[in-house]
Amino acid sequence: MKTNAELQKDVQDALKWEPQLHSAEIGVIVKNGVVSLTGTVDNYAKKLQAEHAAKNVSGVKVLVVHIDVQLPISRPKTDEEIANEIIAAFKSNSFIPEKKIIVKVENGWVNLEGEVSWDYLRDITESSIKYLPGVKGIYNNITIDSEISGTPEKKDIEKALDRSSIDSSEIEVSISGKTVTLKGTVHTWHQKEEAGRIVWKTPGISHVNNELKVDYEYNL
Repeated sequence: MKTNAELQKDVQDALKWEPQLHSAEIGVIVKNGVVSLTGTVDNYAKKLQAEHAAKNVSGVKVLVVHIDVQLPISRPKTDEEIANEIIAAFKSNSFIPEKKIIVKVENGWVNLEGEVSWDYLRDITESSIKYLPGVKGIYNNITIDSEISGTPEKKDIEKALDRSSIDSSEIEVSISGKTVTLKGTVHTWHQKEEAGRIVWKTPGISHVNNELKVDYEYNL
């Protein structure tokens, strides 16, 4: 069990451990497992790295991010320039179904829309542009339209979770059409996200409701 102060220090240390982050940029506030990150960074990749580092700290139940992205003072890229670089990034990756993706750029914020057949294609699409200079943030609104017919099998999902390093004994799986819902508890935020990633690999699904709760006790 951790106190609020101990969890705060752990998150601060995790941020310091990341080479591309500077501890002075990001503030950490903790209350009963709810961790808030505040501050300013100079690119979107740093914001994502801060979120990732905090999520992997044991004891984090909920993460609230209020980190602003302020680009360096040098001439900012126009939305048109960013859009052209996104198109080039898509063309350089043969896995990205660029013809199925609609991109909108406004004030450095990128909105991705369209349909792909697997969740990993949605992730690859976002990952290909998140490090581009000038990008302040990404709204990934790409949906999944599975090309595989048939209903996903609950037992197959449960076996996949059991094979993983996650303690799946308190995870409940339910299926409605092509939607899978996870309920129950896990011990870390990382386990919650990993459970979701495993389920997204199920053939034939189009949506995952990850309602898992992180169960951790604190010394108040």
